[in-house]
Amino acid sequence: MKRHYWYVMITYIAMQLSAFIGVPLLRALGVGQGAETRLEAAQLASGYWAVISFLAAFVIILWLLRGDRDEWEMRRLPLASSWMWAIFGVVLALAAQSIAANIEWRLLGIEPGSENTRQIINIIRLTPLLVIVTSVIGPILEELIFRKIIFGSLYKKYNFWLAALVSSLLFAVVHMELEHLLLYTAMGLTFAFLYAKTGRIFVPIFAHVAMNTFVVAVQLLLADELENMMRQAELPLAVWRFWL
Repeated sequence: MKRHYWYVMITYIAMQLSAFIGVPLLRALGVGQGAETRLEAAQLASGYWAVISFLAAFVIILWLLRGDRDEWEMRRLPLASSWMWAIFGVVLALAAQSIAANIEWRLLGIEPGSENTRQIINIIRLTPLLVIVTSVIGPILEELIFRKIIFGSLYKKYNFWLAALVSSLLFAVVHMELEHLLLYTAMGLTFAFLYAKTGRIFVPIFAHVAMNTFVVAVQLLLADELENMMRQAELPLAVWRFWL
């Protein structure tokens, strides 16, 4: 692995761990004092720190990757074809979510729904700026880390399936919902396929950003209506629930 890739990964890990210091710091500075409950105060501080830490990590990582090129220069698809895969990738990612969620529910007995996604949506309602993180910055960073760096480095030495599986499992573990390991791994495999197919990192980035933006919009604007429709039609909620 290239040396600056290690710096990128250290930056990403530091960003993830920084909340243990940053959130209490914001609370000490008075963030969340006007909240109605202690939970809302903590969520406000968490939301603002996420925006600060993700923005800082985003700038640092982009600087570290300046001038870096995709690994498969000779295997790139033409730009027009890559954009078609990027758009189709959104459908693939949502389909992978739905299939994996139904396997978890029907075969493994895991209840559909994501506590992680639910908490993020609640924090977004209190801290609307967090939408930038969940819809844009977060997906870009995840694709740079898990697809470009981890998957790309492994794919240069090993076959697609080993590289994709290792990077996707790490991607799943980072989301801290081990009960949904299959679901997040399926998403990771989808994004790895898009990268390997096109040789262009913007393809899984676009698919991931579009998917997260869609999920946030649905959860914020249409969640209650869709849930009522599913219940009236006696369809399983796993049919439409999505994850970030």
